[in-house]
Amino acid sequence: MVLQNEQQHTLGMPVPPFTAHAISVSLPTWEDNVGYEEGEKRVVDVMVSGYPRFFIHLSIQKLARICEQKFGALGERSLLCPTRRIAEQCREFMIDRSAKAGSPIPVRLVQFTICPEDDETSTPCRELHIVLFPGDQFPLAKQFWQHTGLCISSRLAERCLSMLHEEVGSPKAPVLAPGRPPVKPGNRHYSAKSIGKSPPTSPTLAHTPFGRRLAEQAPELLSKDHDTYVEERYGRNMPPESAAAAKRAMRRRIAGVLVRDAPSDWSTAGGHEAELGPSTRGVEGVTEGDVFLFATGMSAIWKAHQLALATRPAGKSVCFGFPYTDTLKILEKWGPGCHFFGHGLDKDIDDLEKLLEKESQLSTDPPILSLFTEFPSNPLLRAADLPRLRKLADKYNFLIVVDETIGNFVNVEVLPYADIVVSSLSKVFSGDANVMGGSLVLNPQGRYYPALKAHMAAHYEDSYFDEDAIYMERNSRDFRRRIHTIDANTLAVCTFLRSRSLADPHPPAHAAVRDVYYPKWETAHNYDRCRVRGPDGTPVGGYGGLFSLTFTSAAASRAFFDTLPCMKGPSLGTNFTLACPYTILAHYAELDWAAEWGVSSDLVRVSVGLEERETLLKGIENALLAAEAVVEAESSATA
Repeated sequence: MVLQNEQQHTLGMPVPPFTAHAISVSLPTWEDNVGYEEGEKRVVDVMVSGYPRFFIHLSIQKLARICEQKFGALGERSLLCPTRRIAEQCREFMIDRSAKAGSPIPVRLVQFTICPEDDETSTPCRELHIVLFPGDQFPLAKQFWQHTGLCISSRLAERCLSMLHEEVGSPKAPVLAPGRPPVKPGNRHYSAKSIGKSPPTSPTLAHTPFGRRLAEQAPELLSKDHDTYVEERYGRNMPPESAAAAKRAMRRRIAGVLVRDAPSDWSTAGGHEAELGPSTRGVEGVTEGDVFLFATGMSAIWKAHQLALATRPAGKSVCFGFPYTDTLKILEKWGPGCHFFGHGLDKDIDDLEKLLEKESQLSTDPPILSLFTEFPSNPLLRAADLPRLRKLADKYNFLIVVDETIGNFVNVEVLPYADIVVSSLSKVFSGDANVMGGSLVLNPQGRYYPALKAHMAAHYEDSYFDEDAIYMERNSRDFRRRIHTIDANTLAVCTFLRSRSLADPHPPAHAAVRDVYYPKWETAHNYDRCRVRGPDGTPVGGYGGLFSLTFTSAAASRAFFDTLPCMKGPSLGTNFTLACPYTILAHYAELDWAAEWGVSSDLVRVSVGLEERETLLKGIENALLAAEAVVEAESSATA
């Protein structure tokens, strides 16, 4: 109980703590997560951070208010975009969706160029493209922000504020302009949050160790020299003018062409002197030119869908397996629509094949546009039979897009079966949870590669903010080493939990865990087929750092989650262990629908970090004991 009280003091704080551009937020108890979704004042009034596509960073909010005051009419609100094309895409989305709902709304665009004063000639001007619309339409605009991840980053907002000589990280809460009615949509992800505090502006690499109270490290974190020390000792960022080299280094890492890519090689990874070799991605001919960077992982997914729409005959897409929520929304809201095979099991491929055969008899065009799948899926960690899907794609002429975020290319080799591979770099590639990013990789051996590459060459727009790229490059230098450690930690934790679950041949009398979802046991034959192998053909790729649990009672699930001595909040792939009641956060407005696809409302998702393994196991065991005690008490009460 002491630990729960300690966690409660972190409610609404950034995760990682004291990080200006943190991409998660502390929601330490089950009740806090429900309160967030229901918009409880107790929760939303203390939130100073959140996942960037769901929660608009305070600096972005402040810059938006300045733009609304400068360019907006009474009652108008805004979204801020880094390029004109993205602003136009936002306007098109809002007009299209509002027209389908009844009548199109007025949306206008304004370009705002912000330049430094004369004595700051080394700092370039920045362009903002402002999308203005009636204030009551903000939830619709927020859908574009959430689904596409294309709007401006918090670092770009702070750069603009500094050139406008506005204080960054103001502690004042946002003030609604006159005429702005309050909005309370059904899903809190689409709403504006009321904010009361601001995190400090200097990013740190500090994380709370597993089971260690935040109060114990606060003096260290708040030391005035701490940020400087961290950056000088551990950061070694490239200078701002080296952003192009930072992006080149990341594209080479993702392409797998760097012959030497260790933290000690950081200064040459993006330079012309870097030694390049054949790709390690399992496909001949992959180069950095086949890798494209985006502001977020969802931007890469959205672009992959746009790329398919632009280069192939019109048709519905297929979403194979239960995906992260916004992937399905993208396929449903842009283009002709989507066929959903939510279980993602081998028998669903039988049904897919029947659909393809039926549709192919009705038209000479391909029966579908593309198939999107995660490898493995989030949160059920299922892996599709990619070789079989590839055969169907070749037979029926559709694209395959694989999201490898959770498996990651250190562990699995999916590019040979895909036309496009996408990933959220915000996750384990970064690890530090202080910057967003995404990637899209084209398969140069794919049938449609010439058309895809030509379209990207003509239309790709690099809107990834330079400072974000510099942080991402720094964070990713040791991603391979981190992944191997995280894989080993997670396997140990999952093996322990499964031994105490109903899946074990001899479960404990008061078992609290019903199922452990982890690729080692979920559709293992499909996952193992794609594991990275060593020179002798032996699998060397691990099973990843993410797993999910379901429980024998709802009360046991809550007890386990509330007792876990780790960070609690959205996101995954962090260097520190991070947990959330996933279905509550992602599908609170559609719990019954999620349950139809096997995603239980009591599901707890855990992303394992780099902590010392024995400490991890002890913390997990304590949480499990709390859950088992609840089950025993429930059993006694009904006896």
